[in-house]
Parts: sequence; structure tokens; C-alpha cells
Amino acid sequence: MKKACSAMTLGAAVALALAACGTPPAQRPTRNLEGAKNFTACMLSDEGGFDDHSFNESGKKGLDRAGKELGVKTIAVQSENSADYATNIYALIQQNCKLVIGVGFNIAADLTESAKANPDIQFALIDASFIGADGKPATLPNTKPLLFKTAEAAYLAGYAAAGTSRTGVVGTYGGKPLPTVQIFMDGFAKGVARYNQDTGAQVQVKGWDTTTGKGGSFVGNFTDAAKGQAITEQFISQGADIIMPVAGPVGQGTLSSVRQKNDAGGTNAVIWVDSDGYTSSGDGSIIMTSVVKEIGNSVFDTVKNASEGRFSSEPYIGTLKNNGVAAAPFHDFDSRVPAPVKARLEELRAQIIDGSLDVSTPYDPS
Repeated sequence: MKKACSAMTLGAAVALALAACGTPPAQRPTRNLEGAKNFTACMLSDEGGFDDHSFNESGKKGLDRAGKELGVKTIAVQSENSADYATNIYALIQQNCKLVIGVGFNIAADLTESAKANPDIQFALIDASFIGADGKPATLPNTKPLLFKTAEAAYLAGYAAAGTSRTGVVGTYGGKPLPTVQIFMDGFAKGVARYNQDTGAQVQVKGWDTTTGKGGSFVGNFTDAAKGQAITEQFISQGADIIMPVAGPVGQGTLSSVRQKNDAGGTNAVIWVDSDGYTSSGDGSIIMTSVVKEIGNSVFDTVKNASEGRFSSEPYIGTLKNNGVAAAPFHDFDSRVPAPVKARLEELRAQIIDGSLDVSTPYDPS
């Protein structure tokens, strides 16, 4: 088991010190403030780690914010591999965590077992559901899944990619064929298809079976950046100039490949996922846009509610309508995206929000 992140522990100590020295607003109930001081919220990453520039990092930022703003104690533990999950969860429980948050689908089975064995502790799971004996999503009174309809934002990203591509070929690939990965890829492909329908273009999608909406290119894990780079180079050799990796840290391989190609005169671009890659990836100049999950906000709200005695097992589902997902700004690519494409994106976004445009996929959370 890796050591708890020292920055998190320090942040919690500072937050507690500030809470002790400051004068609370008169309208804030004392019982909530006292509850926060005695509340410990904990998080464990999957093997991607908290520096993945993706959903682990976003989740930890939400926990950090809770420590600073709410005065709760926070503990975060990184997992080196899947064998660490059960051990890390047990270690967090032994540290009197009142809420344990796991990041990602891979942690679901171990977190579910711990939730069953510890009914007095609350558990939340980012980007996945808890699992029943039949392998289907399960609801337990002390569990809360934090889920996201990322197909909505990915649809917009796919439309933008198709409308901006100079080669008429775009690509996407995933880490593993999991619903939380496939929902991005299918939404992206549907957005490309809509652009083709609107304009009569024939933009191709590499890496996803647009006929069945099921098969595609997958690395097989979320750690092999070299394989991500190889897939990217294959896509580029097939004409793709805009690529969306849905693979956590593996996406660093795509960034490396595109950076090298562009240094040699290429005009390729990357669409990032989970967080706004323009600020989080370190390669903002090649990030066209990002399909963002507001994971940090969902974590903060869950910690806040739990520390105030308002924990609910009702799933959180992030959408465009509730600002739980978003298509990030085009940043440095703003001038490259045609004005008619931008205008159409605003129309499509509004239609998704008001329900007149259905962009659902077989992988949507419920």
C-alpha cells in the first residue's frame, strides 16, 4: 500500500487549524461545524494514481477542496495495482474514515464487499456502480455511485472534431472496453455521424465500430502509454488528424506522438477526457477541447452532505443540464474551428439540455 498523500494530510491540518481559529458565520448551524471537525473523508485511487491528469486527479481535487472549505479531515491513498484495493480500503477503515470514496470501475468489486461488511461506514464510487451478486448494479443504503452521461459532451466533441478535421479522418481509442470508456467513444462517433448528416460530409472514425456501436481499439489497461502512442501513430498513418484517447494516463502516449508529429510540421490535435486537458495535461497547445466530468464538484458535494448527516444512496448522474459534464473551450484552437460549426454546437447543446435531441448510448448510467 502506498503512503497516504502528504499534501492531503497537510491540507487537512491547515483546514482544521483555520476552522479552529476562525469565527463561523452566525447563520451556520453549530452542529454541522462540529460534525465536520470530527468527520474523516477518505479516497483511494485506481492504479492510474492521483497524478493521472484525469479522473483520479479530479477526484482528489474535490477531496482537497472539502478539506479546505469544510474543515473535514481527509486521507488519500494511491493504489499501485489492483491487488492493493482491498488492503487500502481496509487501511482507510482502520483510520476511522466515515466516508470512503473509490475512483473507477476497477475498484467496484472490492468497495462493494467492504460496504456490505461495514454498514456503518458510507462509501461512494466515482464513475462506476456498486456490484450485486448477479454482476449487475446494486444499491446499498450506505453506498452512492457518482456517474456521468459523458456521451452528451462527447457528442459535441465529435461534431467539433468532424467539422474541424482537415483530413476528413478522426480517431478514438480506449483503455479497456468498460461502459465508462465506451460511452465516450460511442458519443464521439455519434457526433461525427451527425456532422456528416448535417453537411453531407463523409468524415471517418478510426478506432470505433460505428456500425454496431460496440467494437473498437483498446489498449487493455490504463497504464501502457507506449501502446497508446503506437495506436495514435497508426491512426495518424491512416489519415486521422484529431484523436481522442479515453485511457487515463495512457493518453500521455497520444500527447507525445502528436507533439512529435507537430514539431515536424503536422497539424494534429488531441481531444482530452475527464478534465480540461488544456490546463491539466501540460500540453495545452495541442488540446483542441476536452470532454469534462465535473468529478471534483460531485466529490465535494458528497463529502459535504455526508459530513452534515445528509448522505443519500441515490446515484448522482452528471449531465449537460446540471453542469456535471461539459465540452471545454477550444482555447488555442478557437480560430481553427469554423464559425458555423461553433454556432451549430450551441444549437445541439441546447437541444440535448431541453431533451429534444436524444444522444443516449447503450453505456449510459441510470
